[in-house]
Amino acid sequence: MRIATWNVNGVRAREAQLAEFIQREQPDVLCLQEIKAAVDQLPQWMIEVDGYWCRWHGAKGYSGVALLIRKAAVPDQPPFSHPDFDHENRIVTARVPGLTVASAYVPNGGKDYAAKLRFLESLDAWAARLAAGGERLVLCGDINVARTDLDVHPKERKAGAIGQRADERAIVERLISRELVDVHRALHPDDDGLFTWWAPWRNLRARNIGWRIDMILASRTLTARSCVAQREFGSSDHAPLVAELTLP
Repeated sequence: MRIATWNVNGVRAREAQLAEFIQREQPDVLCLQEIKAAVDQLPQWMIEVDGYWCRWHGAKGYSGVALLIRKAAVPDQPPFSHPDFDHENRIVTARVPGLTVASAYVPNGGKDYAAKLRFLESLDAWAARLAAGGERLVLCGDINVARTDLDVHPKERKAGAIGQRADERAIVERLISRELVDVHRALHPDDDGLFTWWAPWRNLRARNIGWRIDMILASRTLTARSCVAQREFGSSDHAPLVAELTLP
């Protein structure tokens, strides 16, 4: 199963790039975040992407997520849903044969840090319920937390900075402990240049001075074959992350 996640930072601004990405990668599951658009603002081809079951969950100009599932991989339309802690259009899930997949956009916490912690706590509790029921999960998206200092370029590290705080990191670690694996880091445990987001100034992306805050978290029973951040692709401030997973 080929799974991709991408914070597009405005899907209409990235329309041509999204079409190119889907055509080139043909992911079985595509998770998008920060689409910043309601369904009625999208072009028709995007509402019903050829060959995909689609759920767009957004509002004008802010937040929003989407989940696209390839019909060749999942012939019957999957049930899409939104957990009860969803607010500001931040999570969409689907049950596909053998597992649950989810696209999530965690608040960055700059304006309301308490709301970020509440969302992370709810996400953890939800994942815990799935794990307790023996459900496999692939949770993708912009987690907005760098797990450790290794996930932040030395020039960007700052004690107490939101996204690097001990309390939010602790919740993410508890989330991963719900029988999940951080696929990108697990495959590249010592890579200190493994970033997915770069502030849009001072040529930081070209210099790879960034943070790793976009993740694919997959149940331990799934085998990860590869996971790559495509730093050179697209004009969003986030890179697409593409992984190959094998179901048992």
